[in-house]
Amino acid sequence: MTLLDGKSLSAEIENSLAKDISTLSHNGITPGLAVILVGNNPASCAYVQMKAKACKRVGIYSLTHEMPSTITEEELLSVIRNLNDNPNIDGILVQLPLPPHIQTAKVLECIDPKKDVDGFHPFNLGRLVANVETFAPATPLGVMRLLSHYEINPSGKDVVMVGMSNIVGKPLSALMLNAGASVSCCHILTRDVGAYTRGADIVCVGVGKPGLIKADMIKTGAVVVDIGINRLESGGIVGDVDFEPVAKKASFITPVPGGVGPMTIAALLQNTCKAALYRLEKKEAR
Repeated sequence: MTLLDGKSLSAEIENSLAKDISTLSHNGITPGLAVILVGNNPASCAYVQMKAKACKRVGIYSLTHEMPSTITEEELLSVIRNLNDNPNIDGILVQLPLPPHIQTAKVLECIDPKKDVDGFHPFNLGRLVANVETFAPATPLGVMRLLSHYEINPSGKDVVMVGMSNIVGKPLSALMLNAGASVSCCHILTRDVGAYTRGADIVCVGVGKPGLIKADMIKTGAVVVDIGINRLESGGIVGDVDFEPVAKKASFITPVPGGVGPMTIAALLQNTCKAALYRLEKKEAR
């Protein structure tokens, strides 16, 4: 069994990005990322801080807009429109979830697709499904780059995606299809998840339920990608996979933490750098 070490790979990606960003800076472009945080959800606050630290490590200008949970939808949309018009901001990220009185879909659609480094705008999701160059959501993109680094090619493989969120499950399924995999999708209404996972070459899971995937649900030699992250009452952090028993059967498996999480942030940084390159191309075309 080999651990899919996202922590070390993300460090390599950051080192490479730092060089690319230095080159951009010599051409008068400093990549800029604006993060919008509504409310004080502890997990969201922690994620935003991690992203800000990662930006600083590679040389990305990072700006965080912290707003009260009582902000109106129109006020939030106004902030996004201003960022859309800001020439120094290449990427805009709205930290989810948003308060219930705000329509998440409306907020995400307000972001300029060219600055949608989270890849959640319908325009970019549509291009993803069509297998056209676009911004892919950071977590699915991080998963695919992690697999590629370990020379795990989904082409011709049977892949099962457990969890069908718009953030992870659906876009990751599309990326797997684009890579040539045969994909089965399981969700909360799936009657027997194990009936799908037991024959899969690659099992990806991201639902937020500790220990959901047991050893008897995967075949020997399967690749297991655990995208879940759950904090136990003891304070420990685990994924959605019953790690120790499953690891004994898997050929490759992601640890939690240290697997997909660091790759998500690395992919976000890459998307921001990509957006900055678009700005440079536009500048040089003038």
